[in-house]
Amino acid sequence: MNRNGEIIIIEDNEEDRNVLEYVFEKLNYPNRRAYFKDGESALAYMNAPYAEPFLVLSDIDHPYTDGADLNTQLITDIEIRRIGIPYLYLTNRANHELIIDAYGKMAQGFFIKPNSPKELVSTLKAIIDYWLACAISS
Repeated sequence: MNRNGEIIIIEDNEEDRNVLEYVFEKLNYPNRRAYFKDGESALAYMNAPYAEPFLVLSDIDHPYTDGADLNTQLITDIEIRRIGIPYLYLTNRANHELIIDAYGKMAQGFFIKPNSPKELVSTLKAIIDYWLACAISS
């Protein structure tokens, strides 16, 4: 995990991406955001030698490789596991089974997208501040 790295956001809904970007601009974190519509393109990016992600925020539903499938691929990727990129869900859809499955596949968080930008500011601030404070090996 690189605290100065980009925040990978996997979200196929353009309106949700726009709201997320608006909120991140309000929060003023220096991390660049990299948006992807599906898990396949996010995985290809994360495997590039220049990628140094800080964390991944993923919707559960997106085309091709969904959030759960991508998380499964990431936990089996030795190099990605070694550098410890936090994988968190930020989604509109949740039920007991999805949440249990997500944590069973080693997700580090499961968050329901708040309905208002103000609530989303609070949620994202808590997420980012938590991971900024976590101890990492250098």
